Amino acid sequence: MSSFLHSSLLNCYNVAHMEDTPKTTGDDKRPFRPKHLTIADIRAGCVKLHGSDDVETEICVSDEELRQGLDFVEHLEKSITIFGSARTPEGEKYYEKARRVGYRAVKECNCAVITGGGPGIMEAGNRGAYEANGKSIGMQIILPHEQVTNPYLTDMIPFYFFYNRKTVMRFASEVYLFFPGGFGTLDELTESLTLVQTGKISAGVRLILVGEDFWGPLQQFVISKLLPEGKVSEGDQNLYTITDDEDKIIEIIKNAPMREKN
Repeated sequence: MSSFLHSSLLNCYNVAHMEDTPKTTGDDKRPFRPKHLTIADIRAGCVKLHGSDDVETEICVSDEELRQGLDFVEHLEKSITIFGSARTPEGEKYYEKARRVGYRAVKECNCAVITGGGPGIMEAGNRGAYEANGKSIGMQIILPHEQVTNPYLTDMIPFYFFYNRKTVMRFASEVYLFFPGGFGTLDELTESLTLVQTGKISAGVRLILVGEDFWGPLQQFVISKLLPEGKVSEGDQNLYTITDDEDKIIEIIKNAPMREKN
């Protein structure tokens, strides 16, 4: 973003609490917008710059929400990201497991816990982190229908675009945990695997698939179909760990190498 556009967008937001936040990393020392602008704030500024029906407005909104999210997570020292179904109820075994893992990740590994900020597995992971008095971060997606933000967040970053949300959720974490989930979780898993496989994400990132019964059939599909037919390479089946063992999960988190954030 040009210096002129950056300055103009700041003025267009016209938010009472607006203060510039100095950027301390990288070559670009321009001040960034403060965190926690709403999507409405971002869109209003972009509309004033480009008009209400312009592709440049959508590009501006996408750029600004991504910038806000990355600016927030790049300062986390160590974090894990928990993916999983929004439909998993409290008391279900994977809800309680995610809650315990979130708690132990804070207490034993000094990690922040990042989720999508919604109910189900996301709530469970945030709840554990919150109960451990740790950083419990939600990347909340703005949807046209009912959406629920769980009450266990210490920070919430809003998103309109799914692709930006997924990018920010992955950006700072050393470990990704995939609990049982539906199409959204499968999308997040396969995209993460593709990014590791192709070197777009560091090979040092650890992927844990929590739930041997749930993820076992996927592993069998990889071994019995994808590998023999040459759809993936030998060794790709080892890009992730499938386990139910919470002690093993915590050990992986403890030993995961710190990522370069920039």
